[in-house]
Amino acid sequence: MTMSDELRDRRAMLLTTYRRDESPVGTPVNVAVAGQLAYLRTWDTSGKARRMDRQPNVTVAASTPRGTQTGRTVMATARQLTGEEARAAARLIDRKYPIVQRLLVPMAHRLRRVKTVHYELTFDEDDARS
Repeated sequence: MTMSDELRDRRAMLLTTYRRDESPVGTPVNVAVAGQLAYLRTWDTSGKARRMDRQPNVTVAASTPRGTQTGRTVMATARQLTGEEARAAARLIDRKYPIVQRLLVPMAHRLRRVKTVHYELTFDEDDARS
């Protein structure tokens, strides 16, 4: 089973990004999957966004919404989306999470005056970790 198959029906995944000193930071995030790619939404100045922009190599694992890992860990590469790719990712996320991601998160981003950004994750299935 591929990681995209594992995450397809999940509400959350544990996204691990890396600080400058290479120490890991695990964050549970909502995930939407299309084909072999996963998508997530955050704001542009969040720690995870800054870390993914600086170091796109991340690890992901299926998890509970509170971040308890429930599946295997797989390496992935994060890429910030723009233009139509970002709009397509937004539609996919909105469809899967109509209350939280379509309504509440954008409202919170507007109130905080931050820019919403979307990321695409490409999995490296050959480098799976247990």
